Amino acid sequence: MQLSLHEQADAADAGFELRDVFAAYYACRANKRRTANALAFEVDFETELVALWRELNSGQYRPGRSVAFIVDKPVKREIFAADFRDRVVHHLVINKLNPLFEAEFIYDSYASRAGKGTLFAVRRLERFIRSCSANYTSDAYVLKLDIAGFFMHINTVTLFHRLEQFIAARYGGGDRGLLIDVCRVIAANRPTENCVIKGHRSDWVGLPPGKSLFDATPDCGLPIGNLTSQVFANFYMNPFDHYVKHDLGVRFYGRYVDDLVLVHPDRDYLSGLIPVLGTYLDQHLGLTLHPKKTRLAHHRDGVEYLGAFIKPGRVYAGKRTKGNFHAAITRHNTVAADHQPSRDEQEEFRASMNSYLGYLKHYDTRTLRRAIVSQRVNGWWTYAHINGNVDRFVLRRPPTSSA
Repeated sequence: MQLSLHEQADAADAGFELRDVFAAYYACRANKRRTANALAFEVDFETELVALWRELNSGQYRPGRSVAFIVDKPVKREIFAADFRDRVVHHLVINKLNPLFEAEFIYDSYASRAGKGTLFAVRRLERFIRSCSANYTSDAYVLKLDIAGFFMHINTVTLFHRLEQFIAARYGGGDRGLLIDVCRVIAANRPTENCVIKGHRSDWVGLPPGKSLFDATPDCGLPIGNLTSQVFANFYMNPFDHYVKHDLGVRFYGRYVDDLVLVHPDRDYLSGLIPVLGTYLDQHLGLTLHPKKTRLAHHRDGVEYLGAFIKPGRVYAGKRTKGNFHAAITRHNTVAADHQPSRDEQEEFRASMNSYLGYLKHYDTRTLRRAIVSQRVNGWWTYAHINGNVDRFVLRRPPTSSA
Protein backbone atom coordinates (compact mmCIF):
# COMPACT_ATOMS: atom_id res chain seq x y z
CA MET A 1 0.00 0.00 0.00
CA GLN A 2 1.73 3.17 -1.22
CA LEU A 3 0.44 6.72 -0.55
CA SER A 4 1.93 9.81 -2.13
CA LEU A 5 3.19 12.60 0.14
CA HIS A 6 0.18 14.66 -0.91
CA GLU A 7 -2.21 11.85 0.02
CA GLN A 8 -0.45 11.33 3.34
CA ALA A 9 -1.09 14.99 4.15
CA ASP A 10 -4.68 14.76 2.94
CA ALA A 11 -5.29 11.71 5.13
CA ALA A 12 -5.15 13.96 8.19
CA ASP A 13 -6.90 16.90 6.52
CA ALA A 14 -10.57 17.58 5.68
CA GLY A 15 -11.38 14.31 3.91
CA PHE A 16 -12.36 10.92 5.26
CA GLU A 17 -9.52 9.44 7.27
CA LEU A 18 -8.05 6.26 5.87
CA ARG A 19 -8.21 4.60 9.28
CA ASP A 20 -11.99 5.16 9.34
CA VAL A 21 -12.33 3.37 6.00
CA PHE A 22 -10.31 0.45 7.40
CA ALA A 23 -12.45 0.39 10.55
CA ALA A 24 -15.58 0.27 8.39
CA TYR A 25 -14.10 -2.61 6.43
CA TYR A 26 -13.37 -4.66 9.54
CA ALA A 27 -16.89 -4.05 10.87
CA CYS A 28 -18.36 -5.08 7.52
CA ARG A 29 -16.13 -8.13 7.22
CA ALA A 30 -17.20 -9.43 10.62
CA ASN A 31 -20.59 -10.49 9.24
CA LYS A 32 -19.91 -11.05 5.55
CA ARG A 33 -16.47 -12.64 5.42
CA ARG A 34 -17.52 -15.93 3.81
CA THR A 35 -19.40 -14.44 0.87
CA ALA A 36 -17.79 -14.60 -2.57
CA ASN A 37 -17.89 -10.81 -2.79
CA ALA A 38 -16.06 -10.41 0.50
CA LEU A 39 -13.46 -13.07 -0.30
CA ALA A 40 -12.66 -11.46 -3.65
CA PHE A 41 -12.24 -8.08 -1.97
CA GLU A 42 -10.05 -9.57 0.77
CA VAL A 43 -7.46 -10.92 -1.65
CA ASP A 44 -5.89 -7.45 -1.81
CA PHE A 45 -8.04 -5.52 0.63
CA GLU A 46 -5.46 -2.82 1.45
CA THR A 47 -5.19 -1.78 -2.18
CA GLU A 48 -8.96 -1.96 -2.55
CA LEU A 49 -9.53 0.20 0.52
CA VAL A 50 -7.03 2.84 -0.54
CA ALA A 51 -8.70 3.01 -3.95
CA LEU A 52 -12.10 3.35 -2.28
CA TRP A 53 -10.76 6.04 0.06
CA ARG A 54 -9.45 7.99 -2.92
CA GLU A 55 -12.82 7.74 -4.68
CA LEU A 56 -14.65 8.97 -1.61
CA ASN A 57 -12.36 11.92 -1.01
CA SER A 58 -12.35 12.96 -4.65
CA GLY A 59 -16.15 12.85 -4.87
CA GLN A 60 -15.99 10.12 -7.52
CA TYR A 61 -17.55 7.33 -5.49
CA ARG A 62 -20.55 5.67 -7.12
CA PRO A 63 -22.32 2.49 -5.91
CA GLY A 64 -21.70 -0.74 -7.80
CA ARG A 65 -24.16 -3.43 -8.81
CA SER A 66 -26.48 -5.04 -6.30
CA VAL A 67 -27.84 -8.58 -6.35
CA ALA A 68 -31.63 -8.75 -6.17
CA PHE A 69 -33.44 -11.84 -4.93
CA ILE A 70 -36.53 -13.00 -3.05
CA VAL A 71 -36.66 -14.63 0.38
CA ASP A 72 -39.73 -16.45 1.68
CA LYS A 73 -39.06 -16.53 5.42
CA PRO A 74 -40.38 -15.16 7.67
CA VAL A 75 -42.47 -13.48 4.94
CA LYS A 76 -41.96 -13.04 1.20
CA ARG A 77 -39.62 -10.12 0.72
CA GLU A 78 -37.40 -8.53 -1.90
CA ILE A 79 -33.74 -8.13 -0.95
CA PHE A 80 -30.98 -6.11 -2.60
CA ALA A 81 -27.50 -7.24 -1.55
CA ALA A 82 -25.06 -4.41 -2.17
CA ASP A 83 -21.56 -4.98 -3.52
CA PHE A 84 -19.08 -5.55 -0.70
CA ARG A 85 -17.20 -2.28 -1.22
CA ASP A 86 -20.54 -0.45 -1.02
CA ARG A 87 -21.23 -2.19 2.27
CA VAL A 88 -17.93 -0.80 3.54
CA VAL A 89 -19.15 2.69 2.63
CA HIS A 90 -22.45 2.03 4.40
CA HIS A 91 -20.56 1.09 7.58
CA LEU A 92 -18.36 4.17 7.23
CA VAL A 93 -21.41 6.45 7.07
CA ILE A 94 -23.31 4.76 9.88
CA ASN A 95 -20.23 4.64 12.13
CA LYS A 96 -20.07 8.41 11.87
CA LEU A 97 -23.78 9.13 12.23
CA ASN A 98 -24.95 6.52 14.74
CA PRO A 99 -23.74 8.34 17.88
CA LEU A 100 -25.68 11.41 16.75
CA PHE A 101 -28.74 9.36 15.83
CA GLU A 102 -28.71 7.58 19.19
CA ALA A 103 -28.81 10.92 20.98
CA GLU A 104 -31.82 11.92 18.87
CA PHE A 105 -33.91 8.72 18.80
CA ILE A 106 -36.49 7.93 21.45
CA TYR A 107 -35.73 5.01 23.74
CA ASP A 108 -38.48 2.85 22.26
CA SER A 109 -37.60 2.81 18.59
CA TYR A 110 -36.12 -0.58 17.91
CA ALA A 111 -34.27 -2.48 15.15
CA SER A 112 -30.74 -1.80 13.89
CA ARG A 113 -29.82 -0.43 17.31
CA ALA A 114 -27.41 -2.14 19.68
CA GLY A 115 -29.32 -4.29 22.17
CA LYS A 116 -32.70 -3.33 20.74
CA GLY A 117 -33.78 -6.23 18.54
CA THR A 118 -37.00 -8.23 18.53
CA LEU A 119 -36.47 -9.78 21.97
CA PHE A 120 -35.98 -6.35 23.51
CA ALA A 121 -39.09 -5.00 21.75
CA VAL A 122 -41.22 -7.93 22.94
CA ARG A 123 -40.04 -7.51 26.52
CA ARG A 124 -40.79 -3.78 26.37
CA LEU A 125 -44.34 -4.44 25.20
CA GLU A 126 -44.76 -6.99 27.97
CA ARG A 127 -43.59 -4.33 30.44
CA PHE A 128 -45.93 -1.70 28.93
CA ILE A 129 -48.91 -4.00 29.41
CA ARG A 130 -47.94 -4.97 32.94
CA SER A 131 -47.42 -1.35 33.97
CA CYS A 132 -50.53 0.02 32.25
CA SER A 133 -52.73 -2.72 33.74
CA ALA A 134 -51.26 -2.38 37.24
CA ASN A 135 -49.81 -5.87 37.03
CA TYR A 136 -52.80 -7.27 35.11
CA THR A 137 -55.40 -6.08 37.65
CA SER A 138 -57.05 -3.38 35.50
CA ASP A 139 -57.86 -2.67 31.87
CA ALA A 140 -55.14 -2.14 29.29
CA TYR A 141 -55.72 -2.12 25.55
CA VAL A 142 -53.10 -2.72 22.89
CA LEU A 143 -53.24 -0.97 19.51
CA LYS A 144 -51.08 -2.45 16.75
CA LEU A 145 -50.55 -0.56 13.49
CA ASP A 146 -48.51 -1.28 10.38
CA ILE A 147 -47.27 1.04 7.64
CA ALA A 148 -48.15 -0.09 4.12
CA GLY A 149 -45.12 -0.81 1.92
CA PHE A 150 -42.88 1.08 4.31
CA PHE A 151 -39.46 0.91 2.66
CA MET A 152 -40.91 1.31 -0.83
CA HIS A 153 -42.70 4.55 0.10
CA ILE A 154 -39.92 6.40 1.92
CA ASN A 155 -39.36 9.62 -0.02
CA THR A 156 -35.62 9.70 -0.72
CA VAL A 157 -35.61 13.43 -1.53
CA THR A 158 -37.21 14.24 1.82
CA LEU A 159 -34.87 11.77 3.52
CA PHE A 160 -31.75 13.38 2.06
CA HIS A 161 -32.85 16.96 2.81
CA ARG A 162 -33.40 16.00 6.43
CA LEU A 163 -30.06 14.15 6.55
CA GLU A 164 -28.31 17.18 5.06
CA GLN A 165 -29.83 19.53 7.64
CA PHE A 166 -29.10 17.12 10.48
CA ILE A 167 -25.45 16.60 9.53
CA ALA A 168 -24.88 20.32 8.98
CA ALA A 169 -26.29 21.08 12.43
CA ARG A 170 -24.97 18.15 14.49
CA TYR A 171 -21.83 16.75 12.86
CA GLY A 172 -18.60 18.57 13.62
CA GLY A 173 -16.06 16.52 11.67
CA GLY A 174 -13.87 18.06 9.00
CA ASP A 175 -15.28 15.56 6.50
CA ARG A 176 -18.82 16.93 6.93
CA GLY A 177 -19.18 18.07 3.32
CA LEU A 178 -18.03 14.71 1.97
CA LEU A 179 -20.31 12.87 4.38
CA ILE A 180 -23.29 14.84 3.09
CA ASP A 181 -22.28 14.10 -0.50
CA VAL A 182 -22.01 10.36 0.16
CA CYS A 183 -25.42 10.37 1.86
CA ARG A 184 -26.81 12.08 -1.26
CA VAL A 185 -25.33 9.36 -3.47
CA ILE A 186 -26.69 6.56 -1.27
CA ALA A 187 -30.18 8.08 -0.96
CA ALA A 188 -30.44 8.74 -4.71
CA ASN A 189 -29.09 5.36 -5.78
CA ARG A 190 -31.57 3.22 -7.72
CA PRO A 191 -30.18 -0.33 -7.53
CA THR A 192 -32.95 -1.59 -9.84
CA GLU A 193 -31.26 0.16 -12.77
CA ASN A 194 -28.05 -1.85 -12.47
CA CYS A 195 -28.61 -5.10 -10.63
CA VAL A 196 -28.11 -8.81 -11.07
CA ILE A 197 -31.16 -11.00 -10.57
CA LYS A 198 -30.41 -14.06 -8.45
CA GLY A 199 -32.94 -16.76 -9.22
CA HIS A 200 -35.74 -16.05 -11.68
CA ARG A 201 -38.10 -13.16 -12.28
CA SER A 202 -40.90 -15.62 -11.56
CA ASP A 203 -39.72 -15.56 -7.92
CA TRP A 204 -41.38 -12.14 -7.68
CA VAL A 205 -44.80 -13.64 -8.45
CA GLY A 206 -46.92 -13.42 -5.33
CA LEU A 207 -44.93 -10.58 -3.78
CA PRO A 208 -47.58 -8.27 -2.28
CA PRO A 209 -48.24 -4.98 -4.11
CA GLY A 210 -46.07 -2.13 -2.90
CA LYS A 211 -43.31 -4.47 -1.76
CA SER A 212 -40.95 -4.21 -4.74
CA LEU A 213 -38.47 -1.47 -5.53
CA PHE A 214 -39.02 -2.24 -9.21
CA ASP A 215 -42.55 -0.83 -8.87
CA ALA A 216 -41.73 2.13 -6.61
CA THR A 217 -42.65 5.63 -7.74
CA PRO A 218 -39.82 8.05 -8.66
CA ASP A 219 -37.87 9.45 -5.70
CA CYS A 220 -39.29 6.77 -3.42
CA GLY A 221 -37.96 3.56 -1.98
CA LEU A 222 -34.97 2.23 -0.06
CA PRO A 223 -33.53 -1.22 -0.83
CA ILE A 224 -34.15 -3.75 1.91
CA GLY A 225 -30.86 -5.39 2.83
CA ASN A 226 -28.63 -2.33 3.19
CA LEU A 227 -27.42 -1.18 6.61
CA THR A 228 -28.02 2.43 5.58
CA SER A 229 -31.61 1.65 4.60
CA GLN A 230 -32.37 0.21 8.01
CA VAL A 231 -30.79 3.06 9.98
CA PHE A 232 -32.02 5.80 7.64
CA ALA A 233 -35.55 4.38 7.99
CA ASN A 234 -35.33 4.90 11.76
CA PHE A 235 -34.11 8.43 11.13
CA TYR A 236 -36.97 9.05 8.69
CA MET A 237 -39.53 7.94 11.30
CA ASN A 238 -37.91 9.85 14.18
CA PRO A 239 -40.18 12.93 13.89
CA PHE A 240 -43.22 10.65 14.08
CA ASP A 241 -41.82 8.92 17.19
CA HIS A 242 -41.36 12.28 18.93
CA TYR A 243 -44.82 13.38 17.82
CA VAL A 244 -46.43 10.33 19.44
CA LYS A 245 -44.36 10.43 22.62
CA HIS A 246 -44.09 14.15 23.26
CA ASP A 247 -46.80 16.00 21.31
CA LEU A 248 -49.53 13.42 21.92
CA GLY A 249 -48.11 12.34 25.26
CA VAL A 250 -48.49 8.59 24.70
CA ARG A 251 -46.51 6.99 27.49
CA PHE A 252 -46.55 3.40 26.26
CA TYR A 253 -45.44 3.51 22.63
CA GLY A 254 -42.85 1.53 20.69
CA ARG A 255 -41.91 1.04 17.05
CA TYR A 256 -40.02 -1.81 15.41
CA VAL A 257 -39.35 -0.62 11.82
CA ASP A 258 -42.95 -0.24 10.55
CA ASP A 259 -44.72 -2.11 13.36
CA LEU A 260 -46.24 0.40 15.78
CA VAL A 261 -47.64 -0.53 19.18
CA LEU A 262 -49.46 1.63 21.73
CA VAL A 263 -50.88 0.64 25.13
CA HIS A 264 -53.49 2.64 27.08
CA PRO A 265 -56.25 1.96 29.65
CA ASP A 266 -58.90 3.63 27.46
CA ARG A 267 -59.99 1.76 24.32
CA ASP A 268 -61.80 4.77 22.88
CA TYR A 269 -58.71 6.93 23.28
CA LEU A 270 -56.64 4.50 21.23
CA SER A 271 -59.35 4.15 18.62
CA GLY A 272 -59.47 7.93 18.25
CA LEU A 273 -55.70 8.04 17.71
CA ILE A 274 -55.82 5.93 14.55
CA PRO A 275 -56.93 8.71 12.17
CA VAL A 276 -54.68 11.22 13.95
CA LEU A 277 -51.60 9.07 13.40
CA GLY A 278 -52.65 8.29 9.84
CA THR A 279 -52.96 11.99 9.03
CA TYR A 280 -49.52 12.78 10.41
CA LEU A 281 -47.87 9.96 8.46
CA ASP A 282 -49.58 11.05 5.25
CA GLN A 283 -48.92 14.78 5.54
CA HIS A 284 -45.38 14.73 6.92
CA LEU A 285 -43.83 11.50 5.65
CA GLY A 286 -45.92 10.42 2.66
CA LEU A 287 -46.76 7.12 4.37
CA THR A 288 -50.03 5.26 4.87
CA LEU A 289 -51.30 2.95 7.59
CA HIS A 290 -52.07 -0.53 6.30
CA PRO A 291 -55.89 -0.75 6.30
CA LYS A 292 -55.91 -4.50 7.01
CA LYS A 293 -53.32 -4.61 9.77
CA THR A 294 -54.89 -2.54 12.51
CA ARG A 295 -55.51 -4.50 15.71
CA LEU A 296 -57.05 -3.16 18.93
CA ALA A 297 -57.64 -5.65 21.74
CA HIS A 298 -57.71 -6.10 25.49
CA HIS A 299 -54.48 -7.37 26.94
CA ARG A 300 -56.21 -10.46 28.34
CA ASP A 301 -56.92 -11.62 24.78
CA GLY A 302 -53.21 -11.86 24.10
CA VAL A 303 -51.05 -9.92 21.65
CA GLU A 304 -49.04 -11.42 18.79
CA TYR A 305 -45.97 -9.28 18.21
CA LEU A 306 -42.69 -9.88 16.40
CA GLY A 307 -42.85 -13.67 16.52
CA ALA A 308 -44.11 -13.87 20.10
CA PHE A 309 -47.53 -14.15 21.76
CA ILE A 310 -47.90 -12.12 24.94
CA LYS A 311 -50.43 -13.18 27.58
CA PRO A 312 -50.71 -11.90 31.17
CA GLY A 313 -47.59 -13.12 32.94
CA ARG A 314 -46.43 -15.33 30.07
CA VAL A 315 -44.78 -14.94 26.67
CA TYR A 316 -45.12 -17.76 24.15
CA ALA A 317 -43.79 -18.37 20.65
CA GLY A 318 -46.03 -17.00 17.91
CA LYS A 319 -47.71 -19.11 15.24
CA ARG A 320 -45.34 -17.98 12.49
CA THR A 321 -42.25 -18.85 14.52
CA LYS A 322 -43.57 -22.33 15.34
CA GLY A 323 -44.63 -22.87 11.74
CA ASN A 324 -41.23 -21.92 10.40
CA PHE A 325 -39.54 -24.22 12.93
CA HIS A 326 -41.73 -27.14 11.87
CA ALA A 327 -40.98 -26.40 8.20
CA ALA A 328 -37.23 -26.36 8.85
CA ILE A 329 -37.41 -29.73 10.64
CA THR A 330 -39.41 -31.23 7.78
CA ARG A 331 -36.83 -30.03 5.26
CA HIS A 332 -33.94 -31.57 7.21
CA ASN A 333 -35.85 -34.81 7.82
CA THR A 334 -36.38 -35.10 4.05
CA VAL A 335 -32.61 -34.88 3.53
CA ALA A 336 -31.92 -37.58 6.11
CA ALA A 337 -34.59 -39.87 4.63
CA ASP A 338 -32.99 -39.59 1.20
CA HIS A 339 -29.33 -40.19 2.08
CA GLN A 340 -26.81 -40.02 4.89
CA PRO A 341 -26.28 -36.26 5.34
CA SER A 342 -22.94 -34.83 4.35
CA ARG A 343 -20.88 -32.89 6.85
CA ASP A 344 -22.15 -29.61 5.39
CA GLU A 345 -25.74 -30.83 5.68
CA GLN A 346 -25.12 -31.89 9.26
CA GLU A 347 -23.73 -28.48 10.07
CA GLU A 348 -26.67 -26.78 8.37
CA PHE A 349 -29.06 -28.88 10.48
CA ARG A 350 -27.21 -28.05 13.70
CA ALA A 351 -27.06 -24.31 12.95
CA SER A 352 -30.71 -24.16 11.89
CA MET A 353 -32.03 -26.09 14.90
CA ASN A 354 -29.87 -24.20 17.39
CA SER A 355 -30.98 -20.88 15.92
CA TYR A 356 -34.65 -21.72 16.51
CA LEU A 357 -34.04 -23.31 19.91
CA GLY A 358 -31.87 -20.41 21.03
CA TYR A 359 -34.62 -17.96 20.08
CA LEU A 360 -37.41 -19.99 21.65
CA LYS A 361 -35.64 -20.43 24.98
CA HIS A 362 -36.12 -16.71 25.70
CA TYR A 363 -39.84 -17.36 26.03
CA ASP A 364 -42.01 -19.80 27.98
CA THR A 365 -41.42 -22.68 25.58
CA ARG A 366 -39.64 -25.48 27.43
CA THR A 367 -42.58 -27.86 27.00
CA LEU A 368 -42.97 -26.82 23.37
CA ARG A 369 -39.27 -27.38 22.63
CA ARG A 370 -39.32 -30.85 24.18
CA ALA A 371 -42.45 -31.82 22.25
CA ILE A 372 -41.13 -30.58 18.91
CA VAL A 373 -37.74 -32.25 19.29
CA SER A 374 -39.14 -35.57 20.52
CA GLN A 375 -42.06 -35.81 18.09
CA ARG A 376 -40.85 -34.08 14.96
CA VAL A 377 -37.09 -34.66 14.64
CA ASN A 378 -36.53 -38.15 13.31
CA GLY A 379 -34.58 -40.23 10.83
CA TRP A 380 -30.82 -39.86 10.80
CA TRP A 381 -31.03 -36.87 13.14
CA THR A 382 -31.81 -39.18 16.05
CA TYR A 383 -28.04 -39.48 16.28
CA ALA A 384 -27.83 -35.82 17.21
CA HIS A 385 -27.66 -35.12 20.92
CA ILE A 386 -29.90 -32.48 22.50
CA ASN A 387 -28.81 -31.06 25.84
CA GLY A 388 -30.95 -31.13 28.99
CA ASN A 389 -32.29 -27.61 28.56
CA VAL A 390 -33.52 -28.42 25.03
CA ASP A 391 -31.80 -25.37 23.61
CA ARG A 392 -28.81 -26.81 21.75
CA PHE A 393 -28.01 -29.70 19.41
CA VAL A 394 -24.55 -31.27 19.32
CA LEU A 395 -23.91 -33.65 16.43
CA ARG A 396 -22.60 -37.12 17.20
CA ARG A 397 -21.12 -39.60 14.79
CA PRO A 398 -23.75 -42.26 13.94
CA PRO A 399 -22.88 -45.89 14.66
CA THR A 400 -21.41 -47.83 11.78
CA SER A 401 -22.63 -51.30 10.95
CA SER A 402 -20.11 -54.14 11.39
CA ALA A 403 -18.91 -55.91 8.28
